[in-house]
Amino acid sequence: MREAKRALRERVLRERDEMPAALRAAAGQTIVATLIARRDFATAQTVLVTLPFGSEWDTRPLLAAAVAQGKSVAVPRVNNASRMLELYAITDPDRDVAPGFSGIPEPRAHCFPIVVAAVDWILVPGVAFDISGGRIGYGGGYYDRLLPLLRTEARRVAGAFELQIVDNVPAASHDLVVDAIVTERRVLEIAR
Repeated sequence: MREAKRALRERVLRERDEMPAALRAAAGQTIVATLIARRDFATAQTVLVTLPFGSEWDTRPLLAAAVAQGKSVAVPRVNNASRMLELYAITDPDRDVAPGFSGIPEPRAHCFPIVVAAVDWILVPGVAFDISGGRIGYGGGYYDRLLPLLRTEARRVAGAFELQIVDNVPAASHDLVVDAIVTERRVLEIAR
């Protein structure tokens, strides 16, 4: 399974990296608009949002919309000692964020912690997803360790480019699925 995940991860990342920047930006804007219009996002009080890294779509407009709507916004920071993600509140990415673990944007030291139990909507990152809600990430297992700690009723929604949707994601028994996947072309609602 490890080899199957690695091969899929490499293929999808290569294809995503090859997307023209203008196409990636336009697709990202569509994903953000669809996410903002979702009822589960509108009713959420505390949202967990990852910030863009590499050729990912730009999540910063989603973060800005959440702040403008008065939501608490949590962004993860890697704790190297525990190999866990810790959540911190941010309101201004320019002031509150700096490159962190592996160059991924993370909350700065002055940001206040947010308890995991407060989160009621999660933007789940991933490299590849399937129509059953399966996902693979970058291979570090950080979200595999975080997701079980979040409230079970918290909505887990992924945003991804259409090319990141594959026929089947190799999954282990501990791999959790998402509730919905939003791409620039469609929304996949997954029954839990």
